[in-house]
Amino acid sequence: MLFLVVIIFALLLFLWAARQKLHRHQEALRRLGQSLARKQPFLGEEDPALLGLEFQQLCGTANDLVTGYNRLSQFSNSQLAQIDATLGSLKEAVMILDEQNRIMLANGALHALFPRTRGVPQQRLELALDSREFLEYVIAVRNGNAPTQQEVEFIDGGASIWVEATGALIPAIDQPTGFWALFVLHDVTRQKKLEGLRRDFVANVSHELRTPLSVIKGYVETLVDGGRDLPVEDREQFLLTIQRHTERLNSLLEDLLTLSRLESATPGLNAEKINFAALISGVVEDVGRRPAATGHNIKVLLEPGVGELSVDPLKITQVFENLIDNALKYTPRGAVIEVTAKLENAGVEVCVRDNGPGIPAEDLSRIFERFYRVDKGRSREKGGTGLGLSIVKHIIQLHGGRVWAESELGKGAAFFFSLPRRNE
Repeated sequence: MLFLVVIIFALLLFLWAARQKLHRHQEALRRLGQSLARKQPFLGEEDPALLGLEFQQLCGTANDLVTGYNRLSQFSNSQLAQIDATLGSLKEAVMILDEQNRIMLANGALHALFPRTRGVPQQRLELALDSREFLEYVIAVRNGNAPTQQEVEFIDGGASIWVEATGALIPAIDQPTGFWALFVLHDVTRQKKLEGLRRDFVANVSHELRTPLSVIKGYVETLVDGGRDLPVEDREQFLLTIQRHTERLNSLLEDLLTLSRLESATPGLNAEKINFAALISGVVEDVGRRPAATGHNIKVLLEPGVGELSVDPLKITQVFENLIDNALKYTPRGAVIEVTAKLENAGVEVCVRDNGPGIPAEDLSRIFERFYRVDKGRSREKGGTGLGLSIVKHIIQLHGGRVWAESELGKGAAFFFSLPRRNE
């Protein structure tokens, strides 16, 4: 009986010791797991050798792996930091994508071009940039069948951003095998806009020239083929029509040359200090003598403080003439045209206001564009070239001012421009 008790006691003692050893192993494994999760070497409170040779070898292998990983990670971060420092000074937008299309590196130019790429580490390309075309280009680069350079359109906040993209594969930094993708994005949005403006300009000029040339050609051919048989009254009417369209062509060419000079690198701004109030009064008096002003009432309202201003008198005179002529053309006889000038902040604000038919709200933002017309048919009947307001805008901007328009349909239109006093 005593022997049985001794055996049971020894068995219980063995089980207790085994349980304690198992608990130590479990606790050691837990701490080892925590060390691996923190990517730190395992430094247990107990000597791993006390837990057995196998556990000691496991700890040694784990520590070697952690040390190697940290060394590679440090080397990778160092390489990324060097690349980032190198790319940061480039004006071109540059980004590097890993194999899962995560943005591993992007320079300041890319952040400036696409603000959504800023502040989110390793975000996916699909979330940062909105362009299916670019995603297809990325796939083509990875497959090795992409063109050397490709134009891509991005949509950012409703606006289009055009870039010339160039891509290449580079060895992955975080692993011995695999490839990342490097992309250089050259912003060509401004060039695209200029190309569009140039195409529109050429199309508009061609259209404006074609109409009077077609009329002149038709009447000249009629005079050449059967001029002798035409009544004198008809011949005179033909010649007057030819003269009118020739003058229109000449006006168009003059305005085009004026715009060309204003947009050149040396627009020839000859500023001098003049009595601004006297210049306004003189221009209004001259325009009021023209036949087109007959039946119109032109009023001048000048604030007493409007005195001397440093401007180019010839160009500012052209501004006033264009605005007043515009009001005379598109308002019926009996209309009231007001020319006002007042002190505003650090300059002078001028307004040419009429009580004519007004301008639709959807046209207000575009009326200073070249060849833009609210009523195309009526504008051509009045003989306008469609360049007057564009010339006004360029002249005012050359003086450091700004120009804008306000109108309500059926209640007239008001054209404003401001001039600073900084050149006095």
